[in-house]
Amino acid sequence: MTEQNRRWNDRGQAIGHGVSWLARWSARVALAAIGFVMVWWIIGKLWVVVMPVLLGLLITTVLWPPARWMRARGVPPALAATIVLLAGLAVLGGILALITTSIVSGVPEIASSATSALGQAREWISGPPLNLATSQLDQLVQQGTDQLQSSVGSIATGLLTGVGTVTSGLVTGVVALLLAFFFVKDGPRFAPWLRGVVGERAGGHLTVVLERVWATLGGFIRTQAVVSLVDAVLIGLGLVVLGVPLAVPLAALTFLGGFVPIVGAFLAGALAVLVALVSNGFTTAVIMLVIVVGVQQLEGNVLQPILQSRSLRLHAAVVLLAVTAGSSLYGIAGAFLAVPVAATAAVVLRYLGEVIDGGSASAAPVDQDRPPVPAPQAEKP
Repeated sequence: MTEQNRRWNDRGQAIGHGVSWLARWSARVALAAIGFVMVWWIIGKLWVVVMPVLLGLLITTVLWPPARWMRARGVPPALAATIVLLAGLAVLGGILALITTSIVSGVPEIASSATSALGQAREWISGPPLNLATSQLDQLVQQGTDQLQSSVGSIATGLLTGVGTVTSGLVTGVVALLLAFFFVKDGPRFAPWLRGVVGERAGGHLTVVLERVWATLGGFIRTQAVVSLVDAVLIGLGLVVLGVPLAVPLAALTFLGGFVPIVGAFLAGALAVLVALVSNGFTTAVIMLVIVVGVQQLEGNVLQPILQSRSLRLHAAVVLLAVTAGSSLYGIAGAFLAVPVAATAAVVLRYLGEVIDGGSASAAPVDQDRPPVPAPQAEKP
C-alpha cells in the first residue's frame, strides 16, 4: 500500500469515527430531549398540583427553623407545626391589618388632596397652552363615557376572568399552607422512607442532594427578603422625605410586593407614585417616580443578581436568564420559581460532578438551616 493510500485510509477511519461519535451523541441528546419534553408536558398537566407543592416547600423553609428549635426542646411535632403556622399567619395578618388601618385613616386626607388636584388640573387644561373650553372638556368626558359603556361586555368578561384567577390563587394558597403544615410536621420521616423505597445506596445520594437543595431554597427566601427589605426602606424614606402620606403602609406593601417578581414591585411603585400625585402634586409625583425607578433598577440589576448569585452559587447572568425564561413561559409564577429551579438544577449537576470526580457522597452539607430530612436513626415513622 502506498503512502498516499494509507493516508486516505487513516483519514477515512478518522472521519468515520467522528461521524459515528456524532451520531451516537445525537441520538442520546434526542432521547434526552424527548424525556425532558415529556416531563415538561406532565408538569404542565399537573401544574395545579405542582404549584402548591412548590409554594408549600418555600413556606416550609421559613417555618422549619422555629419548628426545629421547638422540637429540640421537646415540643411534639404536630404542636410545633401548628404553632409556627398560626404564628406566621398572625404576623402576616397583623401586617395586612396595619396597612388597612393606615390606609383607612389616610383616605380623607388623600380624597381632599385629590379634589384639589383635579381642580388644578382642570384649570391647567383650560388655560394655555391647551386652552380647552369647558364644553370641549365635557365633550371629552362624554366620549370617554360612551367608550366605557360600549366596552361593558369585555370589561365584565375580564372581571369574571380575574375573579376566577383570584379564586384559583386562594385555593392554591390554602393547599400550600396545608402542605407546609404536613412538611413541617412529618418532614424528618421523609429520608428514612426514601431510603427504604430506593435502597440505602441510592437513598444516601438522594438524601444529600435533597439536603443541599433545601439549603438552597432557604438561601433564596432569605435573599429575597433582604432585597424586598432594601426596596421598602429606600422607597419608604423617599415617601417620608417628600412628605407623602401613607408612607408606612406603602413601604409595607413594597416589602410584600417584592416577593412577587415583576408585577409586585411595579404595582407597589405605581401606587406610591399615584398617592404622591393626588396628595402632593405633579412635581412630587415625578420625583417619586424617579426614586421608584432608581430603586427598582438597583434591585433588578444589582442587588438581586449579586445576592442571589452568592447565596445560590449562581452567576448573575444565569439568574437574569432564568427569570427571563421563567416569566416568558409561566408568567409571574414562572418568574418567582425560575431562580430556585435553576439553583436546584445547579445543585444536582454539581453533585453529579462530585460523584464522577470521586468526591464524597456522604458528607452532610455545612449549613445551619438543614432540611427536615436527617439520618434514618433520628426519627422513625
